[in-house]
Amino acid sequence: MEYLWKQKPKTSQPAIDQLSKEINVNPTLANMLINRGVESFEQAKSYFRPSLVMLHDPFLMKDMTEAVDRIQEAIAKEQKIMVYGDYDVDGTTAVALMYGFLKTFYPDVIFYIPDRYKEGYGISEKGVRFAAENDIKLIIALDCGIKAIEKVALATQLGVDFIICDHHTPGDELPAAVAVLDAKRSDCNYPYKELSGAGVGFKLIQAIAMKRGIDSSQLDAYLDLVAVSIAADIVPITGENRILAYYGLDRLNNTPRPGLKALMLSSNLEKDIGISDVVFKIGPRINASGRLEHAKASVELLISSDLEGAMERAKVVDEVNATRRNFDENITKEAFEMIASREELVEWNSTVLFKEDWHKGVIGIVASRCIEKYYRPTIILTESNGKATGSARSVVDFNIYEAIEECADLLDQFGGHMYAAGLTLPVENVPAFQEKFEAVVKSRIEEVHRKPVIEVDDELLLDQINYKFYNILKQMAPFGPGNTEPIFRIANVYAEDVTVLKDKHLRFKIVQDGQVTTPVCLGFGMADRAKDPDLTTVNMLRGKMRFDIVAEMRENVFRDKSSLQLYVKDIKFD
Repeated sequence: MEYLWKQKPKTSQPAIDQLSKEINVNPTLANMLINRGVESFEQAKSYFRPSLVMLHDPFLMKDMTEAVDRIQEAIAKEQKIMVYGDYDVDGTTAVALMYGFLKTFYPDVIFYIPDRYKEGYGISEKGVRFAAENDIKLIIALDCGIKAIEKVALATQLGVDFIICDHHTPGDELPAAVAVLDAKRSDCNYPYKELSGAGVGFKLIQAIAMKRGIDSSQLDAYLDLVAVSIAADIVPITGENRILAYYGLDRLNNTPRPGLKALMLSSNLEKDIGISDVVFKIGPRINASGRLEHAKASVELLISSDLEGAMERAKVVDEVNATRRNFDENITKEAFEMIASREELVEWNSTVLFKEDWHKGVIGIVASRCIEKYYRPTIILTESNGKATGSARSVVDFNIYEAIEECADLLDQFGGHMYAAGLTLPVENVPAFQEKFEAVVKSRIEEVHRKPVIEVDDELLLDQINYKFYNILKQMAPFGPGNTEPIFRIANVYAEDVTVLKDKHLRFKIVQDGQVTTPVCLGFGMADRAKDPDLTTVNMLRGKMRFDIVAEMRENVFRDKSSLQLYVKDIKFD
């Protein structure tokens, strides 16, 4: 796939010089920090040394007082409380967090996760009626509920109160719950708008702790769950999310809860666990139960109190995840074949595919796989309970939620945000939806959306690659949306010692005229890249052709010896 290299803006030289002098870093680092919103000594101190005391007062969130008061009332009256959450990673970590916290001082709490196939996304009628039939007087909903107007009304009729903790975009009308905690509410002045679902849950337990006089240090035990939710739900790692992720990863690396420790062991993760490890190793395993069976198993794993029991549960989750990967691979292959078989689909600006027997649990993953190959807004649909139901994924800077919203007349329901959404519609509407969605995307999409973008922080000379520079880069973690891992352009180089690894990957050194440093470069999956059979990347590298690369700087430790390497994202030849 061809990438568009986009150089981040060069800040004014006086601003670079000032920050460089204030915090004693080189101009390249100063420019990178300014592009991340760090423009002064105080901002740099907050960025490099985040502190939990920097978290906002939870009572700044609209309805927080009402939420805490209702929970206090339920405890005082000895009412049953049900913690309700979505079946994905964010939902299950949020449920584990809230349930685990409440159980430390109040026994009459249960949790409930809807069945993806029988109940669907969000608050279900079955869940509401289950609460009423079991004399539950309060439901705390996490990572869902912001559009559950009818279900909340039903609960009220049945004598059940709702507190909603959500982070998705609200509709024009809010559910008539006792409290609706969502920083994206138009009438909410909470300073940070990008919390995950578990992040909103954390703000609620923070507020409860303040009200009940519980020491804030007792909340540290839940930060590993919040970090997992932030990573897996791909929310920006800025502001409060950066603080929560920083301390959550620290806990994950040093004192993780038994359930997460078991997942780390089954994923062969031992140390220096970062956001990408959670996204690609831990998150999929937590997700697997909800995708194929029932997410209750994931919550039970996350709230496990001993490692031995957690390891048994993790083994089951691992087996389900292996099955999920098999479904994922088979359905992805079918989706690619479906596109390739129809010439007009290849040329479209969007991908909307429907097959009635595709597994509902993996269609979101398949949508992401299609974007990796065709790079365009994608919706994958299957049949569930007599309806077409689907997952949508988008490309950089294209708002797929708004595009789906323009097709609302063909849908039963939809929800989500800029890069991911879910939707349900009558099966007979699928062809019309395909046509209309394509028309909407065609009218909105711009040339910048048609190629995956690699954002380049700055250009480096090879002699700038050293441990002094790298050690500062490491302190800029955790990396993710809003604080991406630094990527550098290195220009006009040629290769030496070119080796192909496992018939797929490239290993080579690069040389720049007049430079002493010749770092090792690794190009994963680049061995078979070619414009034609005679111009493979390997042949061009071995032919000493000049090229530019964009790459991340990483540390490699082998037999107790460490060295810096470049992980190549893309190569462009002169």
